[in-house]
Amino acid sequence: MFPNRTAYTTGTSPWSVAVVDVNSDNKSDIVVTSVGDNTVGVLRNTGSGTFSTPVSYSVGNSPNYVVVVDVNSDNKPDIVVTNQNSNNVGVLLNTGSGTFNGQITYPVGGSPMSLAVGDVNSDNKPDIVVANYVGNISVLFNTGSGTFNTQTTYSVGVHPQSVAVVDVNSDNKSDIVVTNYGSNTVGVLLNTGSGIFNAQTTYSIGGGSQALAVVDVNSDNKPDIIAANMGTASVNVLLNAGNGTFNAQTNYTVGSGPVAVAVADVNSDNKPDIIVVNTNVNTISVLLNAGGGIFNAQTPYSVGSEPQSVAVADVNNDNKPDIIISNTNWNAVGVFLHC
Repeated sequence: MFPNRTAYTTGTSPWSVAVVDVNSDNKSDIVVTSVGDNTVGVLRNTGSGTFSTPVSYSVGNSPNYVVVVDVNSDNKPDIVVTNQNSNNVGVLLNTGSGTFNGQITYPVGGSPMSLAVGDVNSDNKPDIVVANYVGNISVLFNTGSGTFNTQTTYSVGVHPQSVAVVDVNSDNKSDIVVTNYGSNTVGVLLNTGSGIFNAQTTYSIGGGSQALAVVDVNSDNKPDIIAANMGTASVNVLLNAGNGTFNAQTNYTVGSGPVAVAVADVNSDNKPDIIVVNTNVNTISVLLNAGGGIFNAQTPYSVGSEPQSVAVADVNNDNKPDIIISNTNWNAVGVFLHC
């Protein structure tokens, strides 16, 4: 399904990757953080899923997660990055043609690990939600023009790692879902309105959950939780039971050291599949959806040294999803075109 990769050199120790058309040419580009040299690199798609040398932008210390989304309503996607050792998030506004201004930083809690961007207070402006390793979530409301208010924080579990912003209880308000690495739980914080959140409800999962996605995998129009679990070398699926509550997990074996997860239909059967990055064995696992939110056993693919992040997007405009991986030890991103 996915042949050998094409590698593109990045900055030192590439970590988090996103794939978005940043220069409005209808071709998906790659944005990647490099924790070794404190930059974000933009690799423009030159056509047919090939990419240019990265243009780098300085950000904060140890940028470990990136999201690319329009935060100032100018129809140009902007870069939002967590700077782990600077204890802030950086916002780089798109000036047009896929070039970016210098970052504007906003303090958050200690050691931000990941972020999500979504409208949580129903004002049609995307807000920033950050998972902080110290044990809380930061919510920064968008004040307009892509500037953000001071954070509001919510306590969650021990060492939160990954966060998503999705309406899980069908009330048209965006809720927060977070993996608590040190507590072996997933936390769900329901939105009470105007971007105020209840205390988390927790669901037990295996030890050491690093990453999550929140997507409807069983076609019931309710988003489900998919978490990558380091401690058990598995991916956990928690189906949404309705009203934002979740059933007990179903576990599927993957490779050693799963650190990232994406959900996308990779075999064109209109059922979302799971893609997991296994950093300890230098593979990804693809688990095809058998229907009803049940998944087949993994098919592994070798992806290069120390993969850390995954994105799934059609980068060569053939209407088939491709896989993009960051390889930390090789200072490169790998592009796997769907065959």
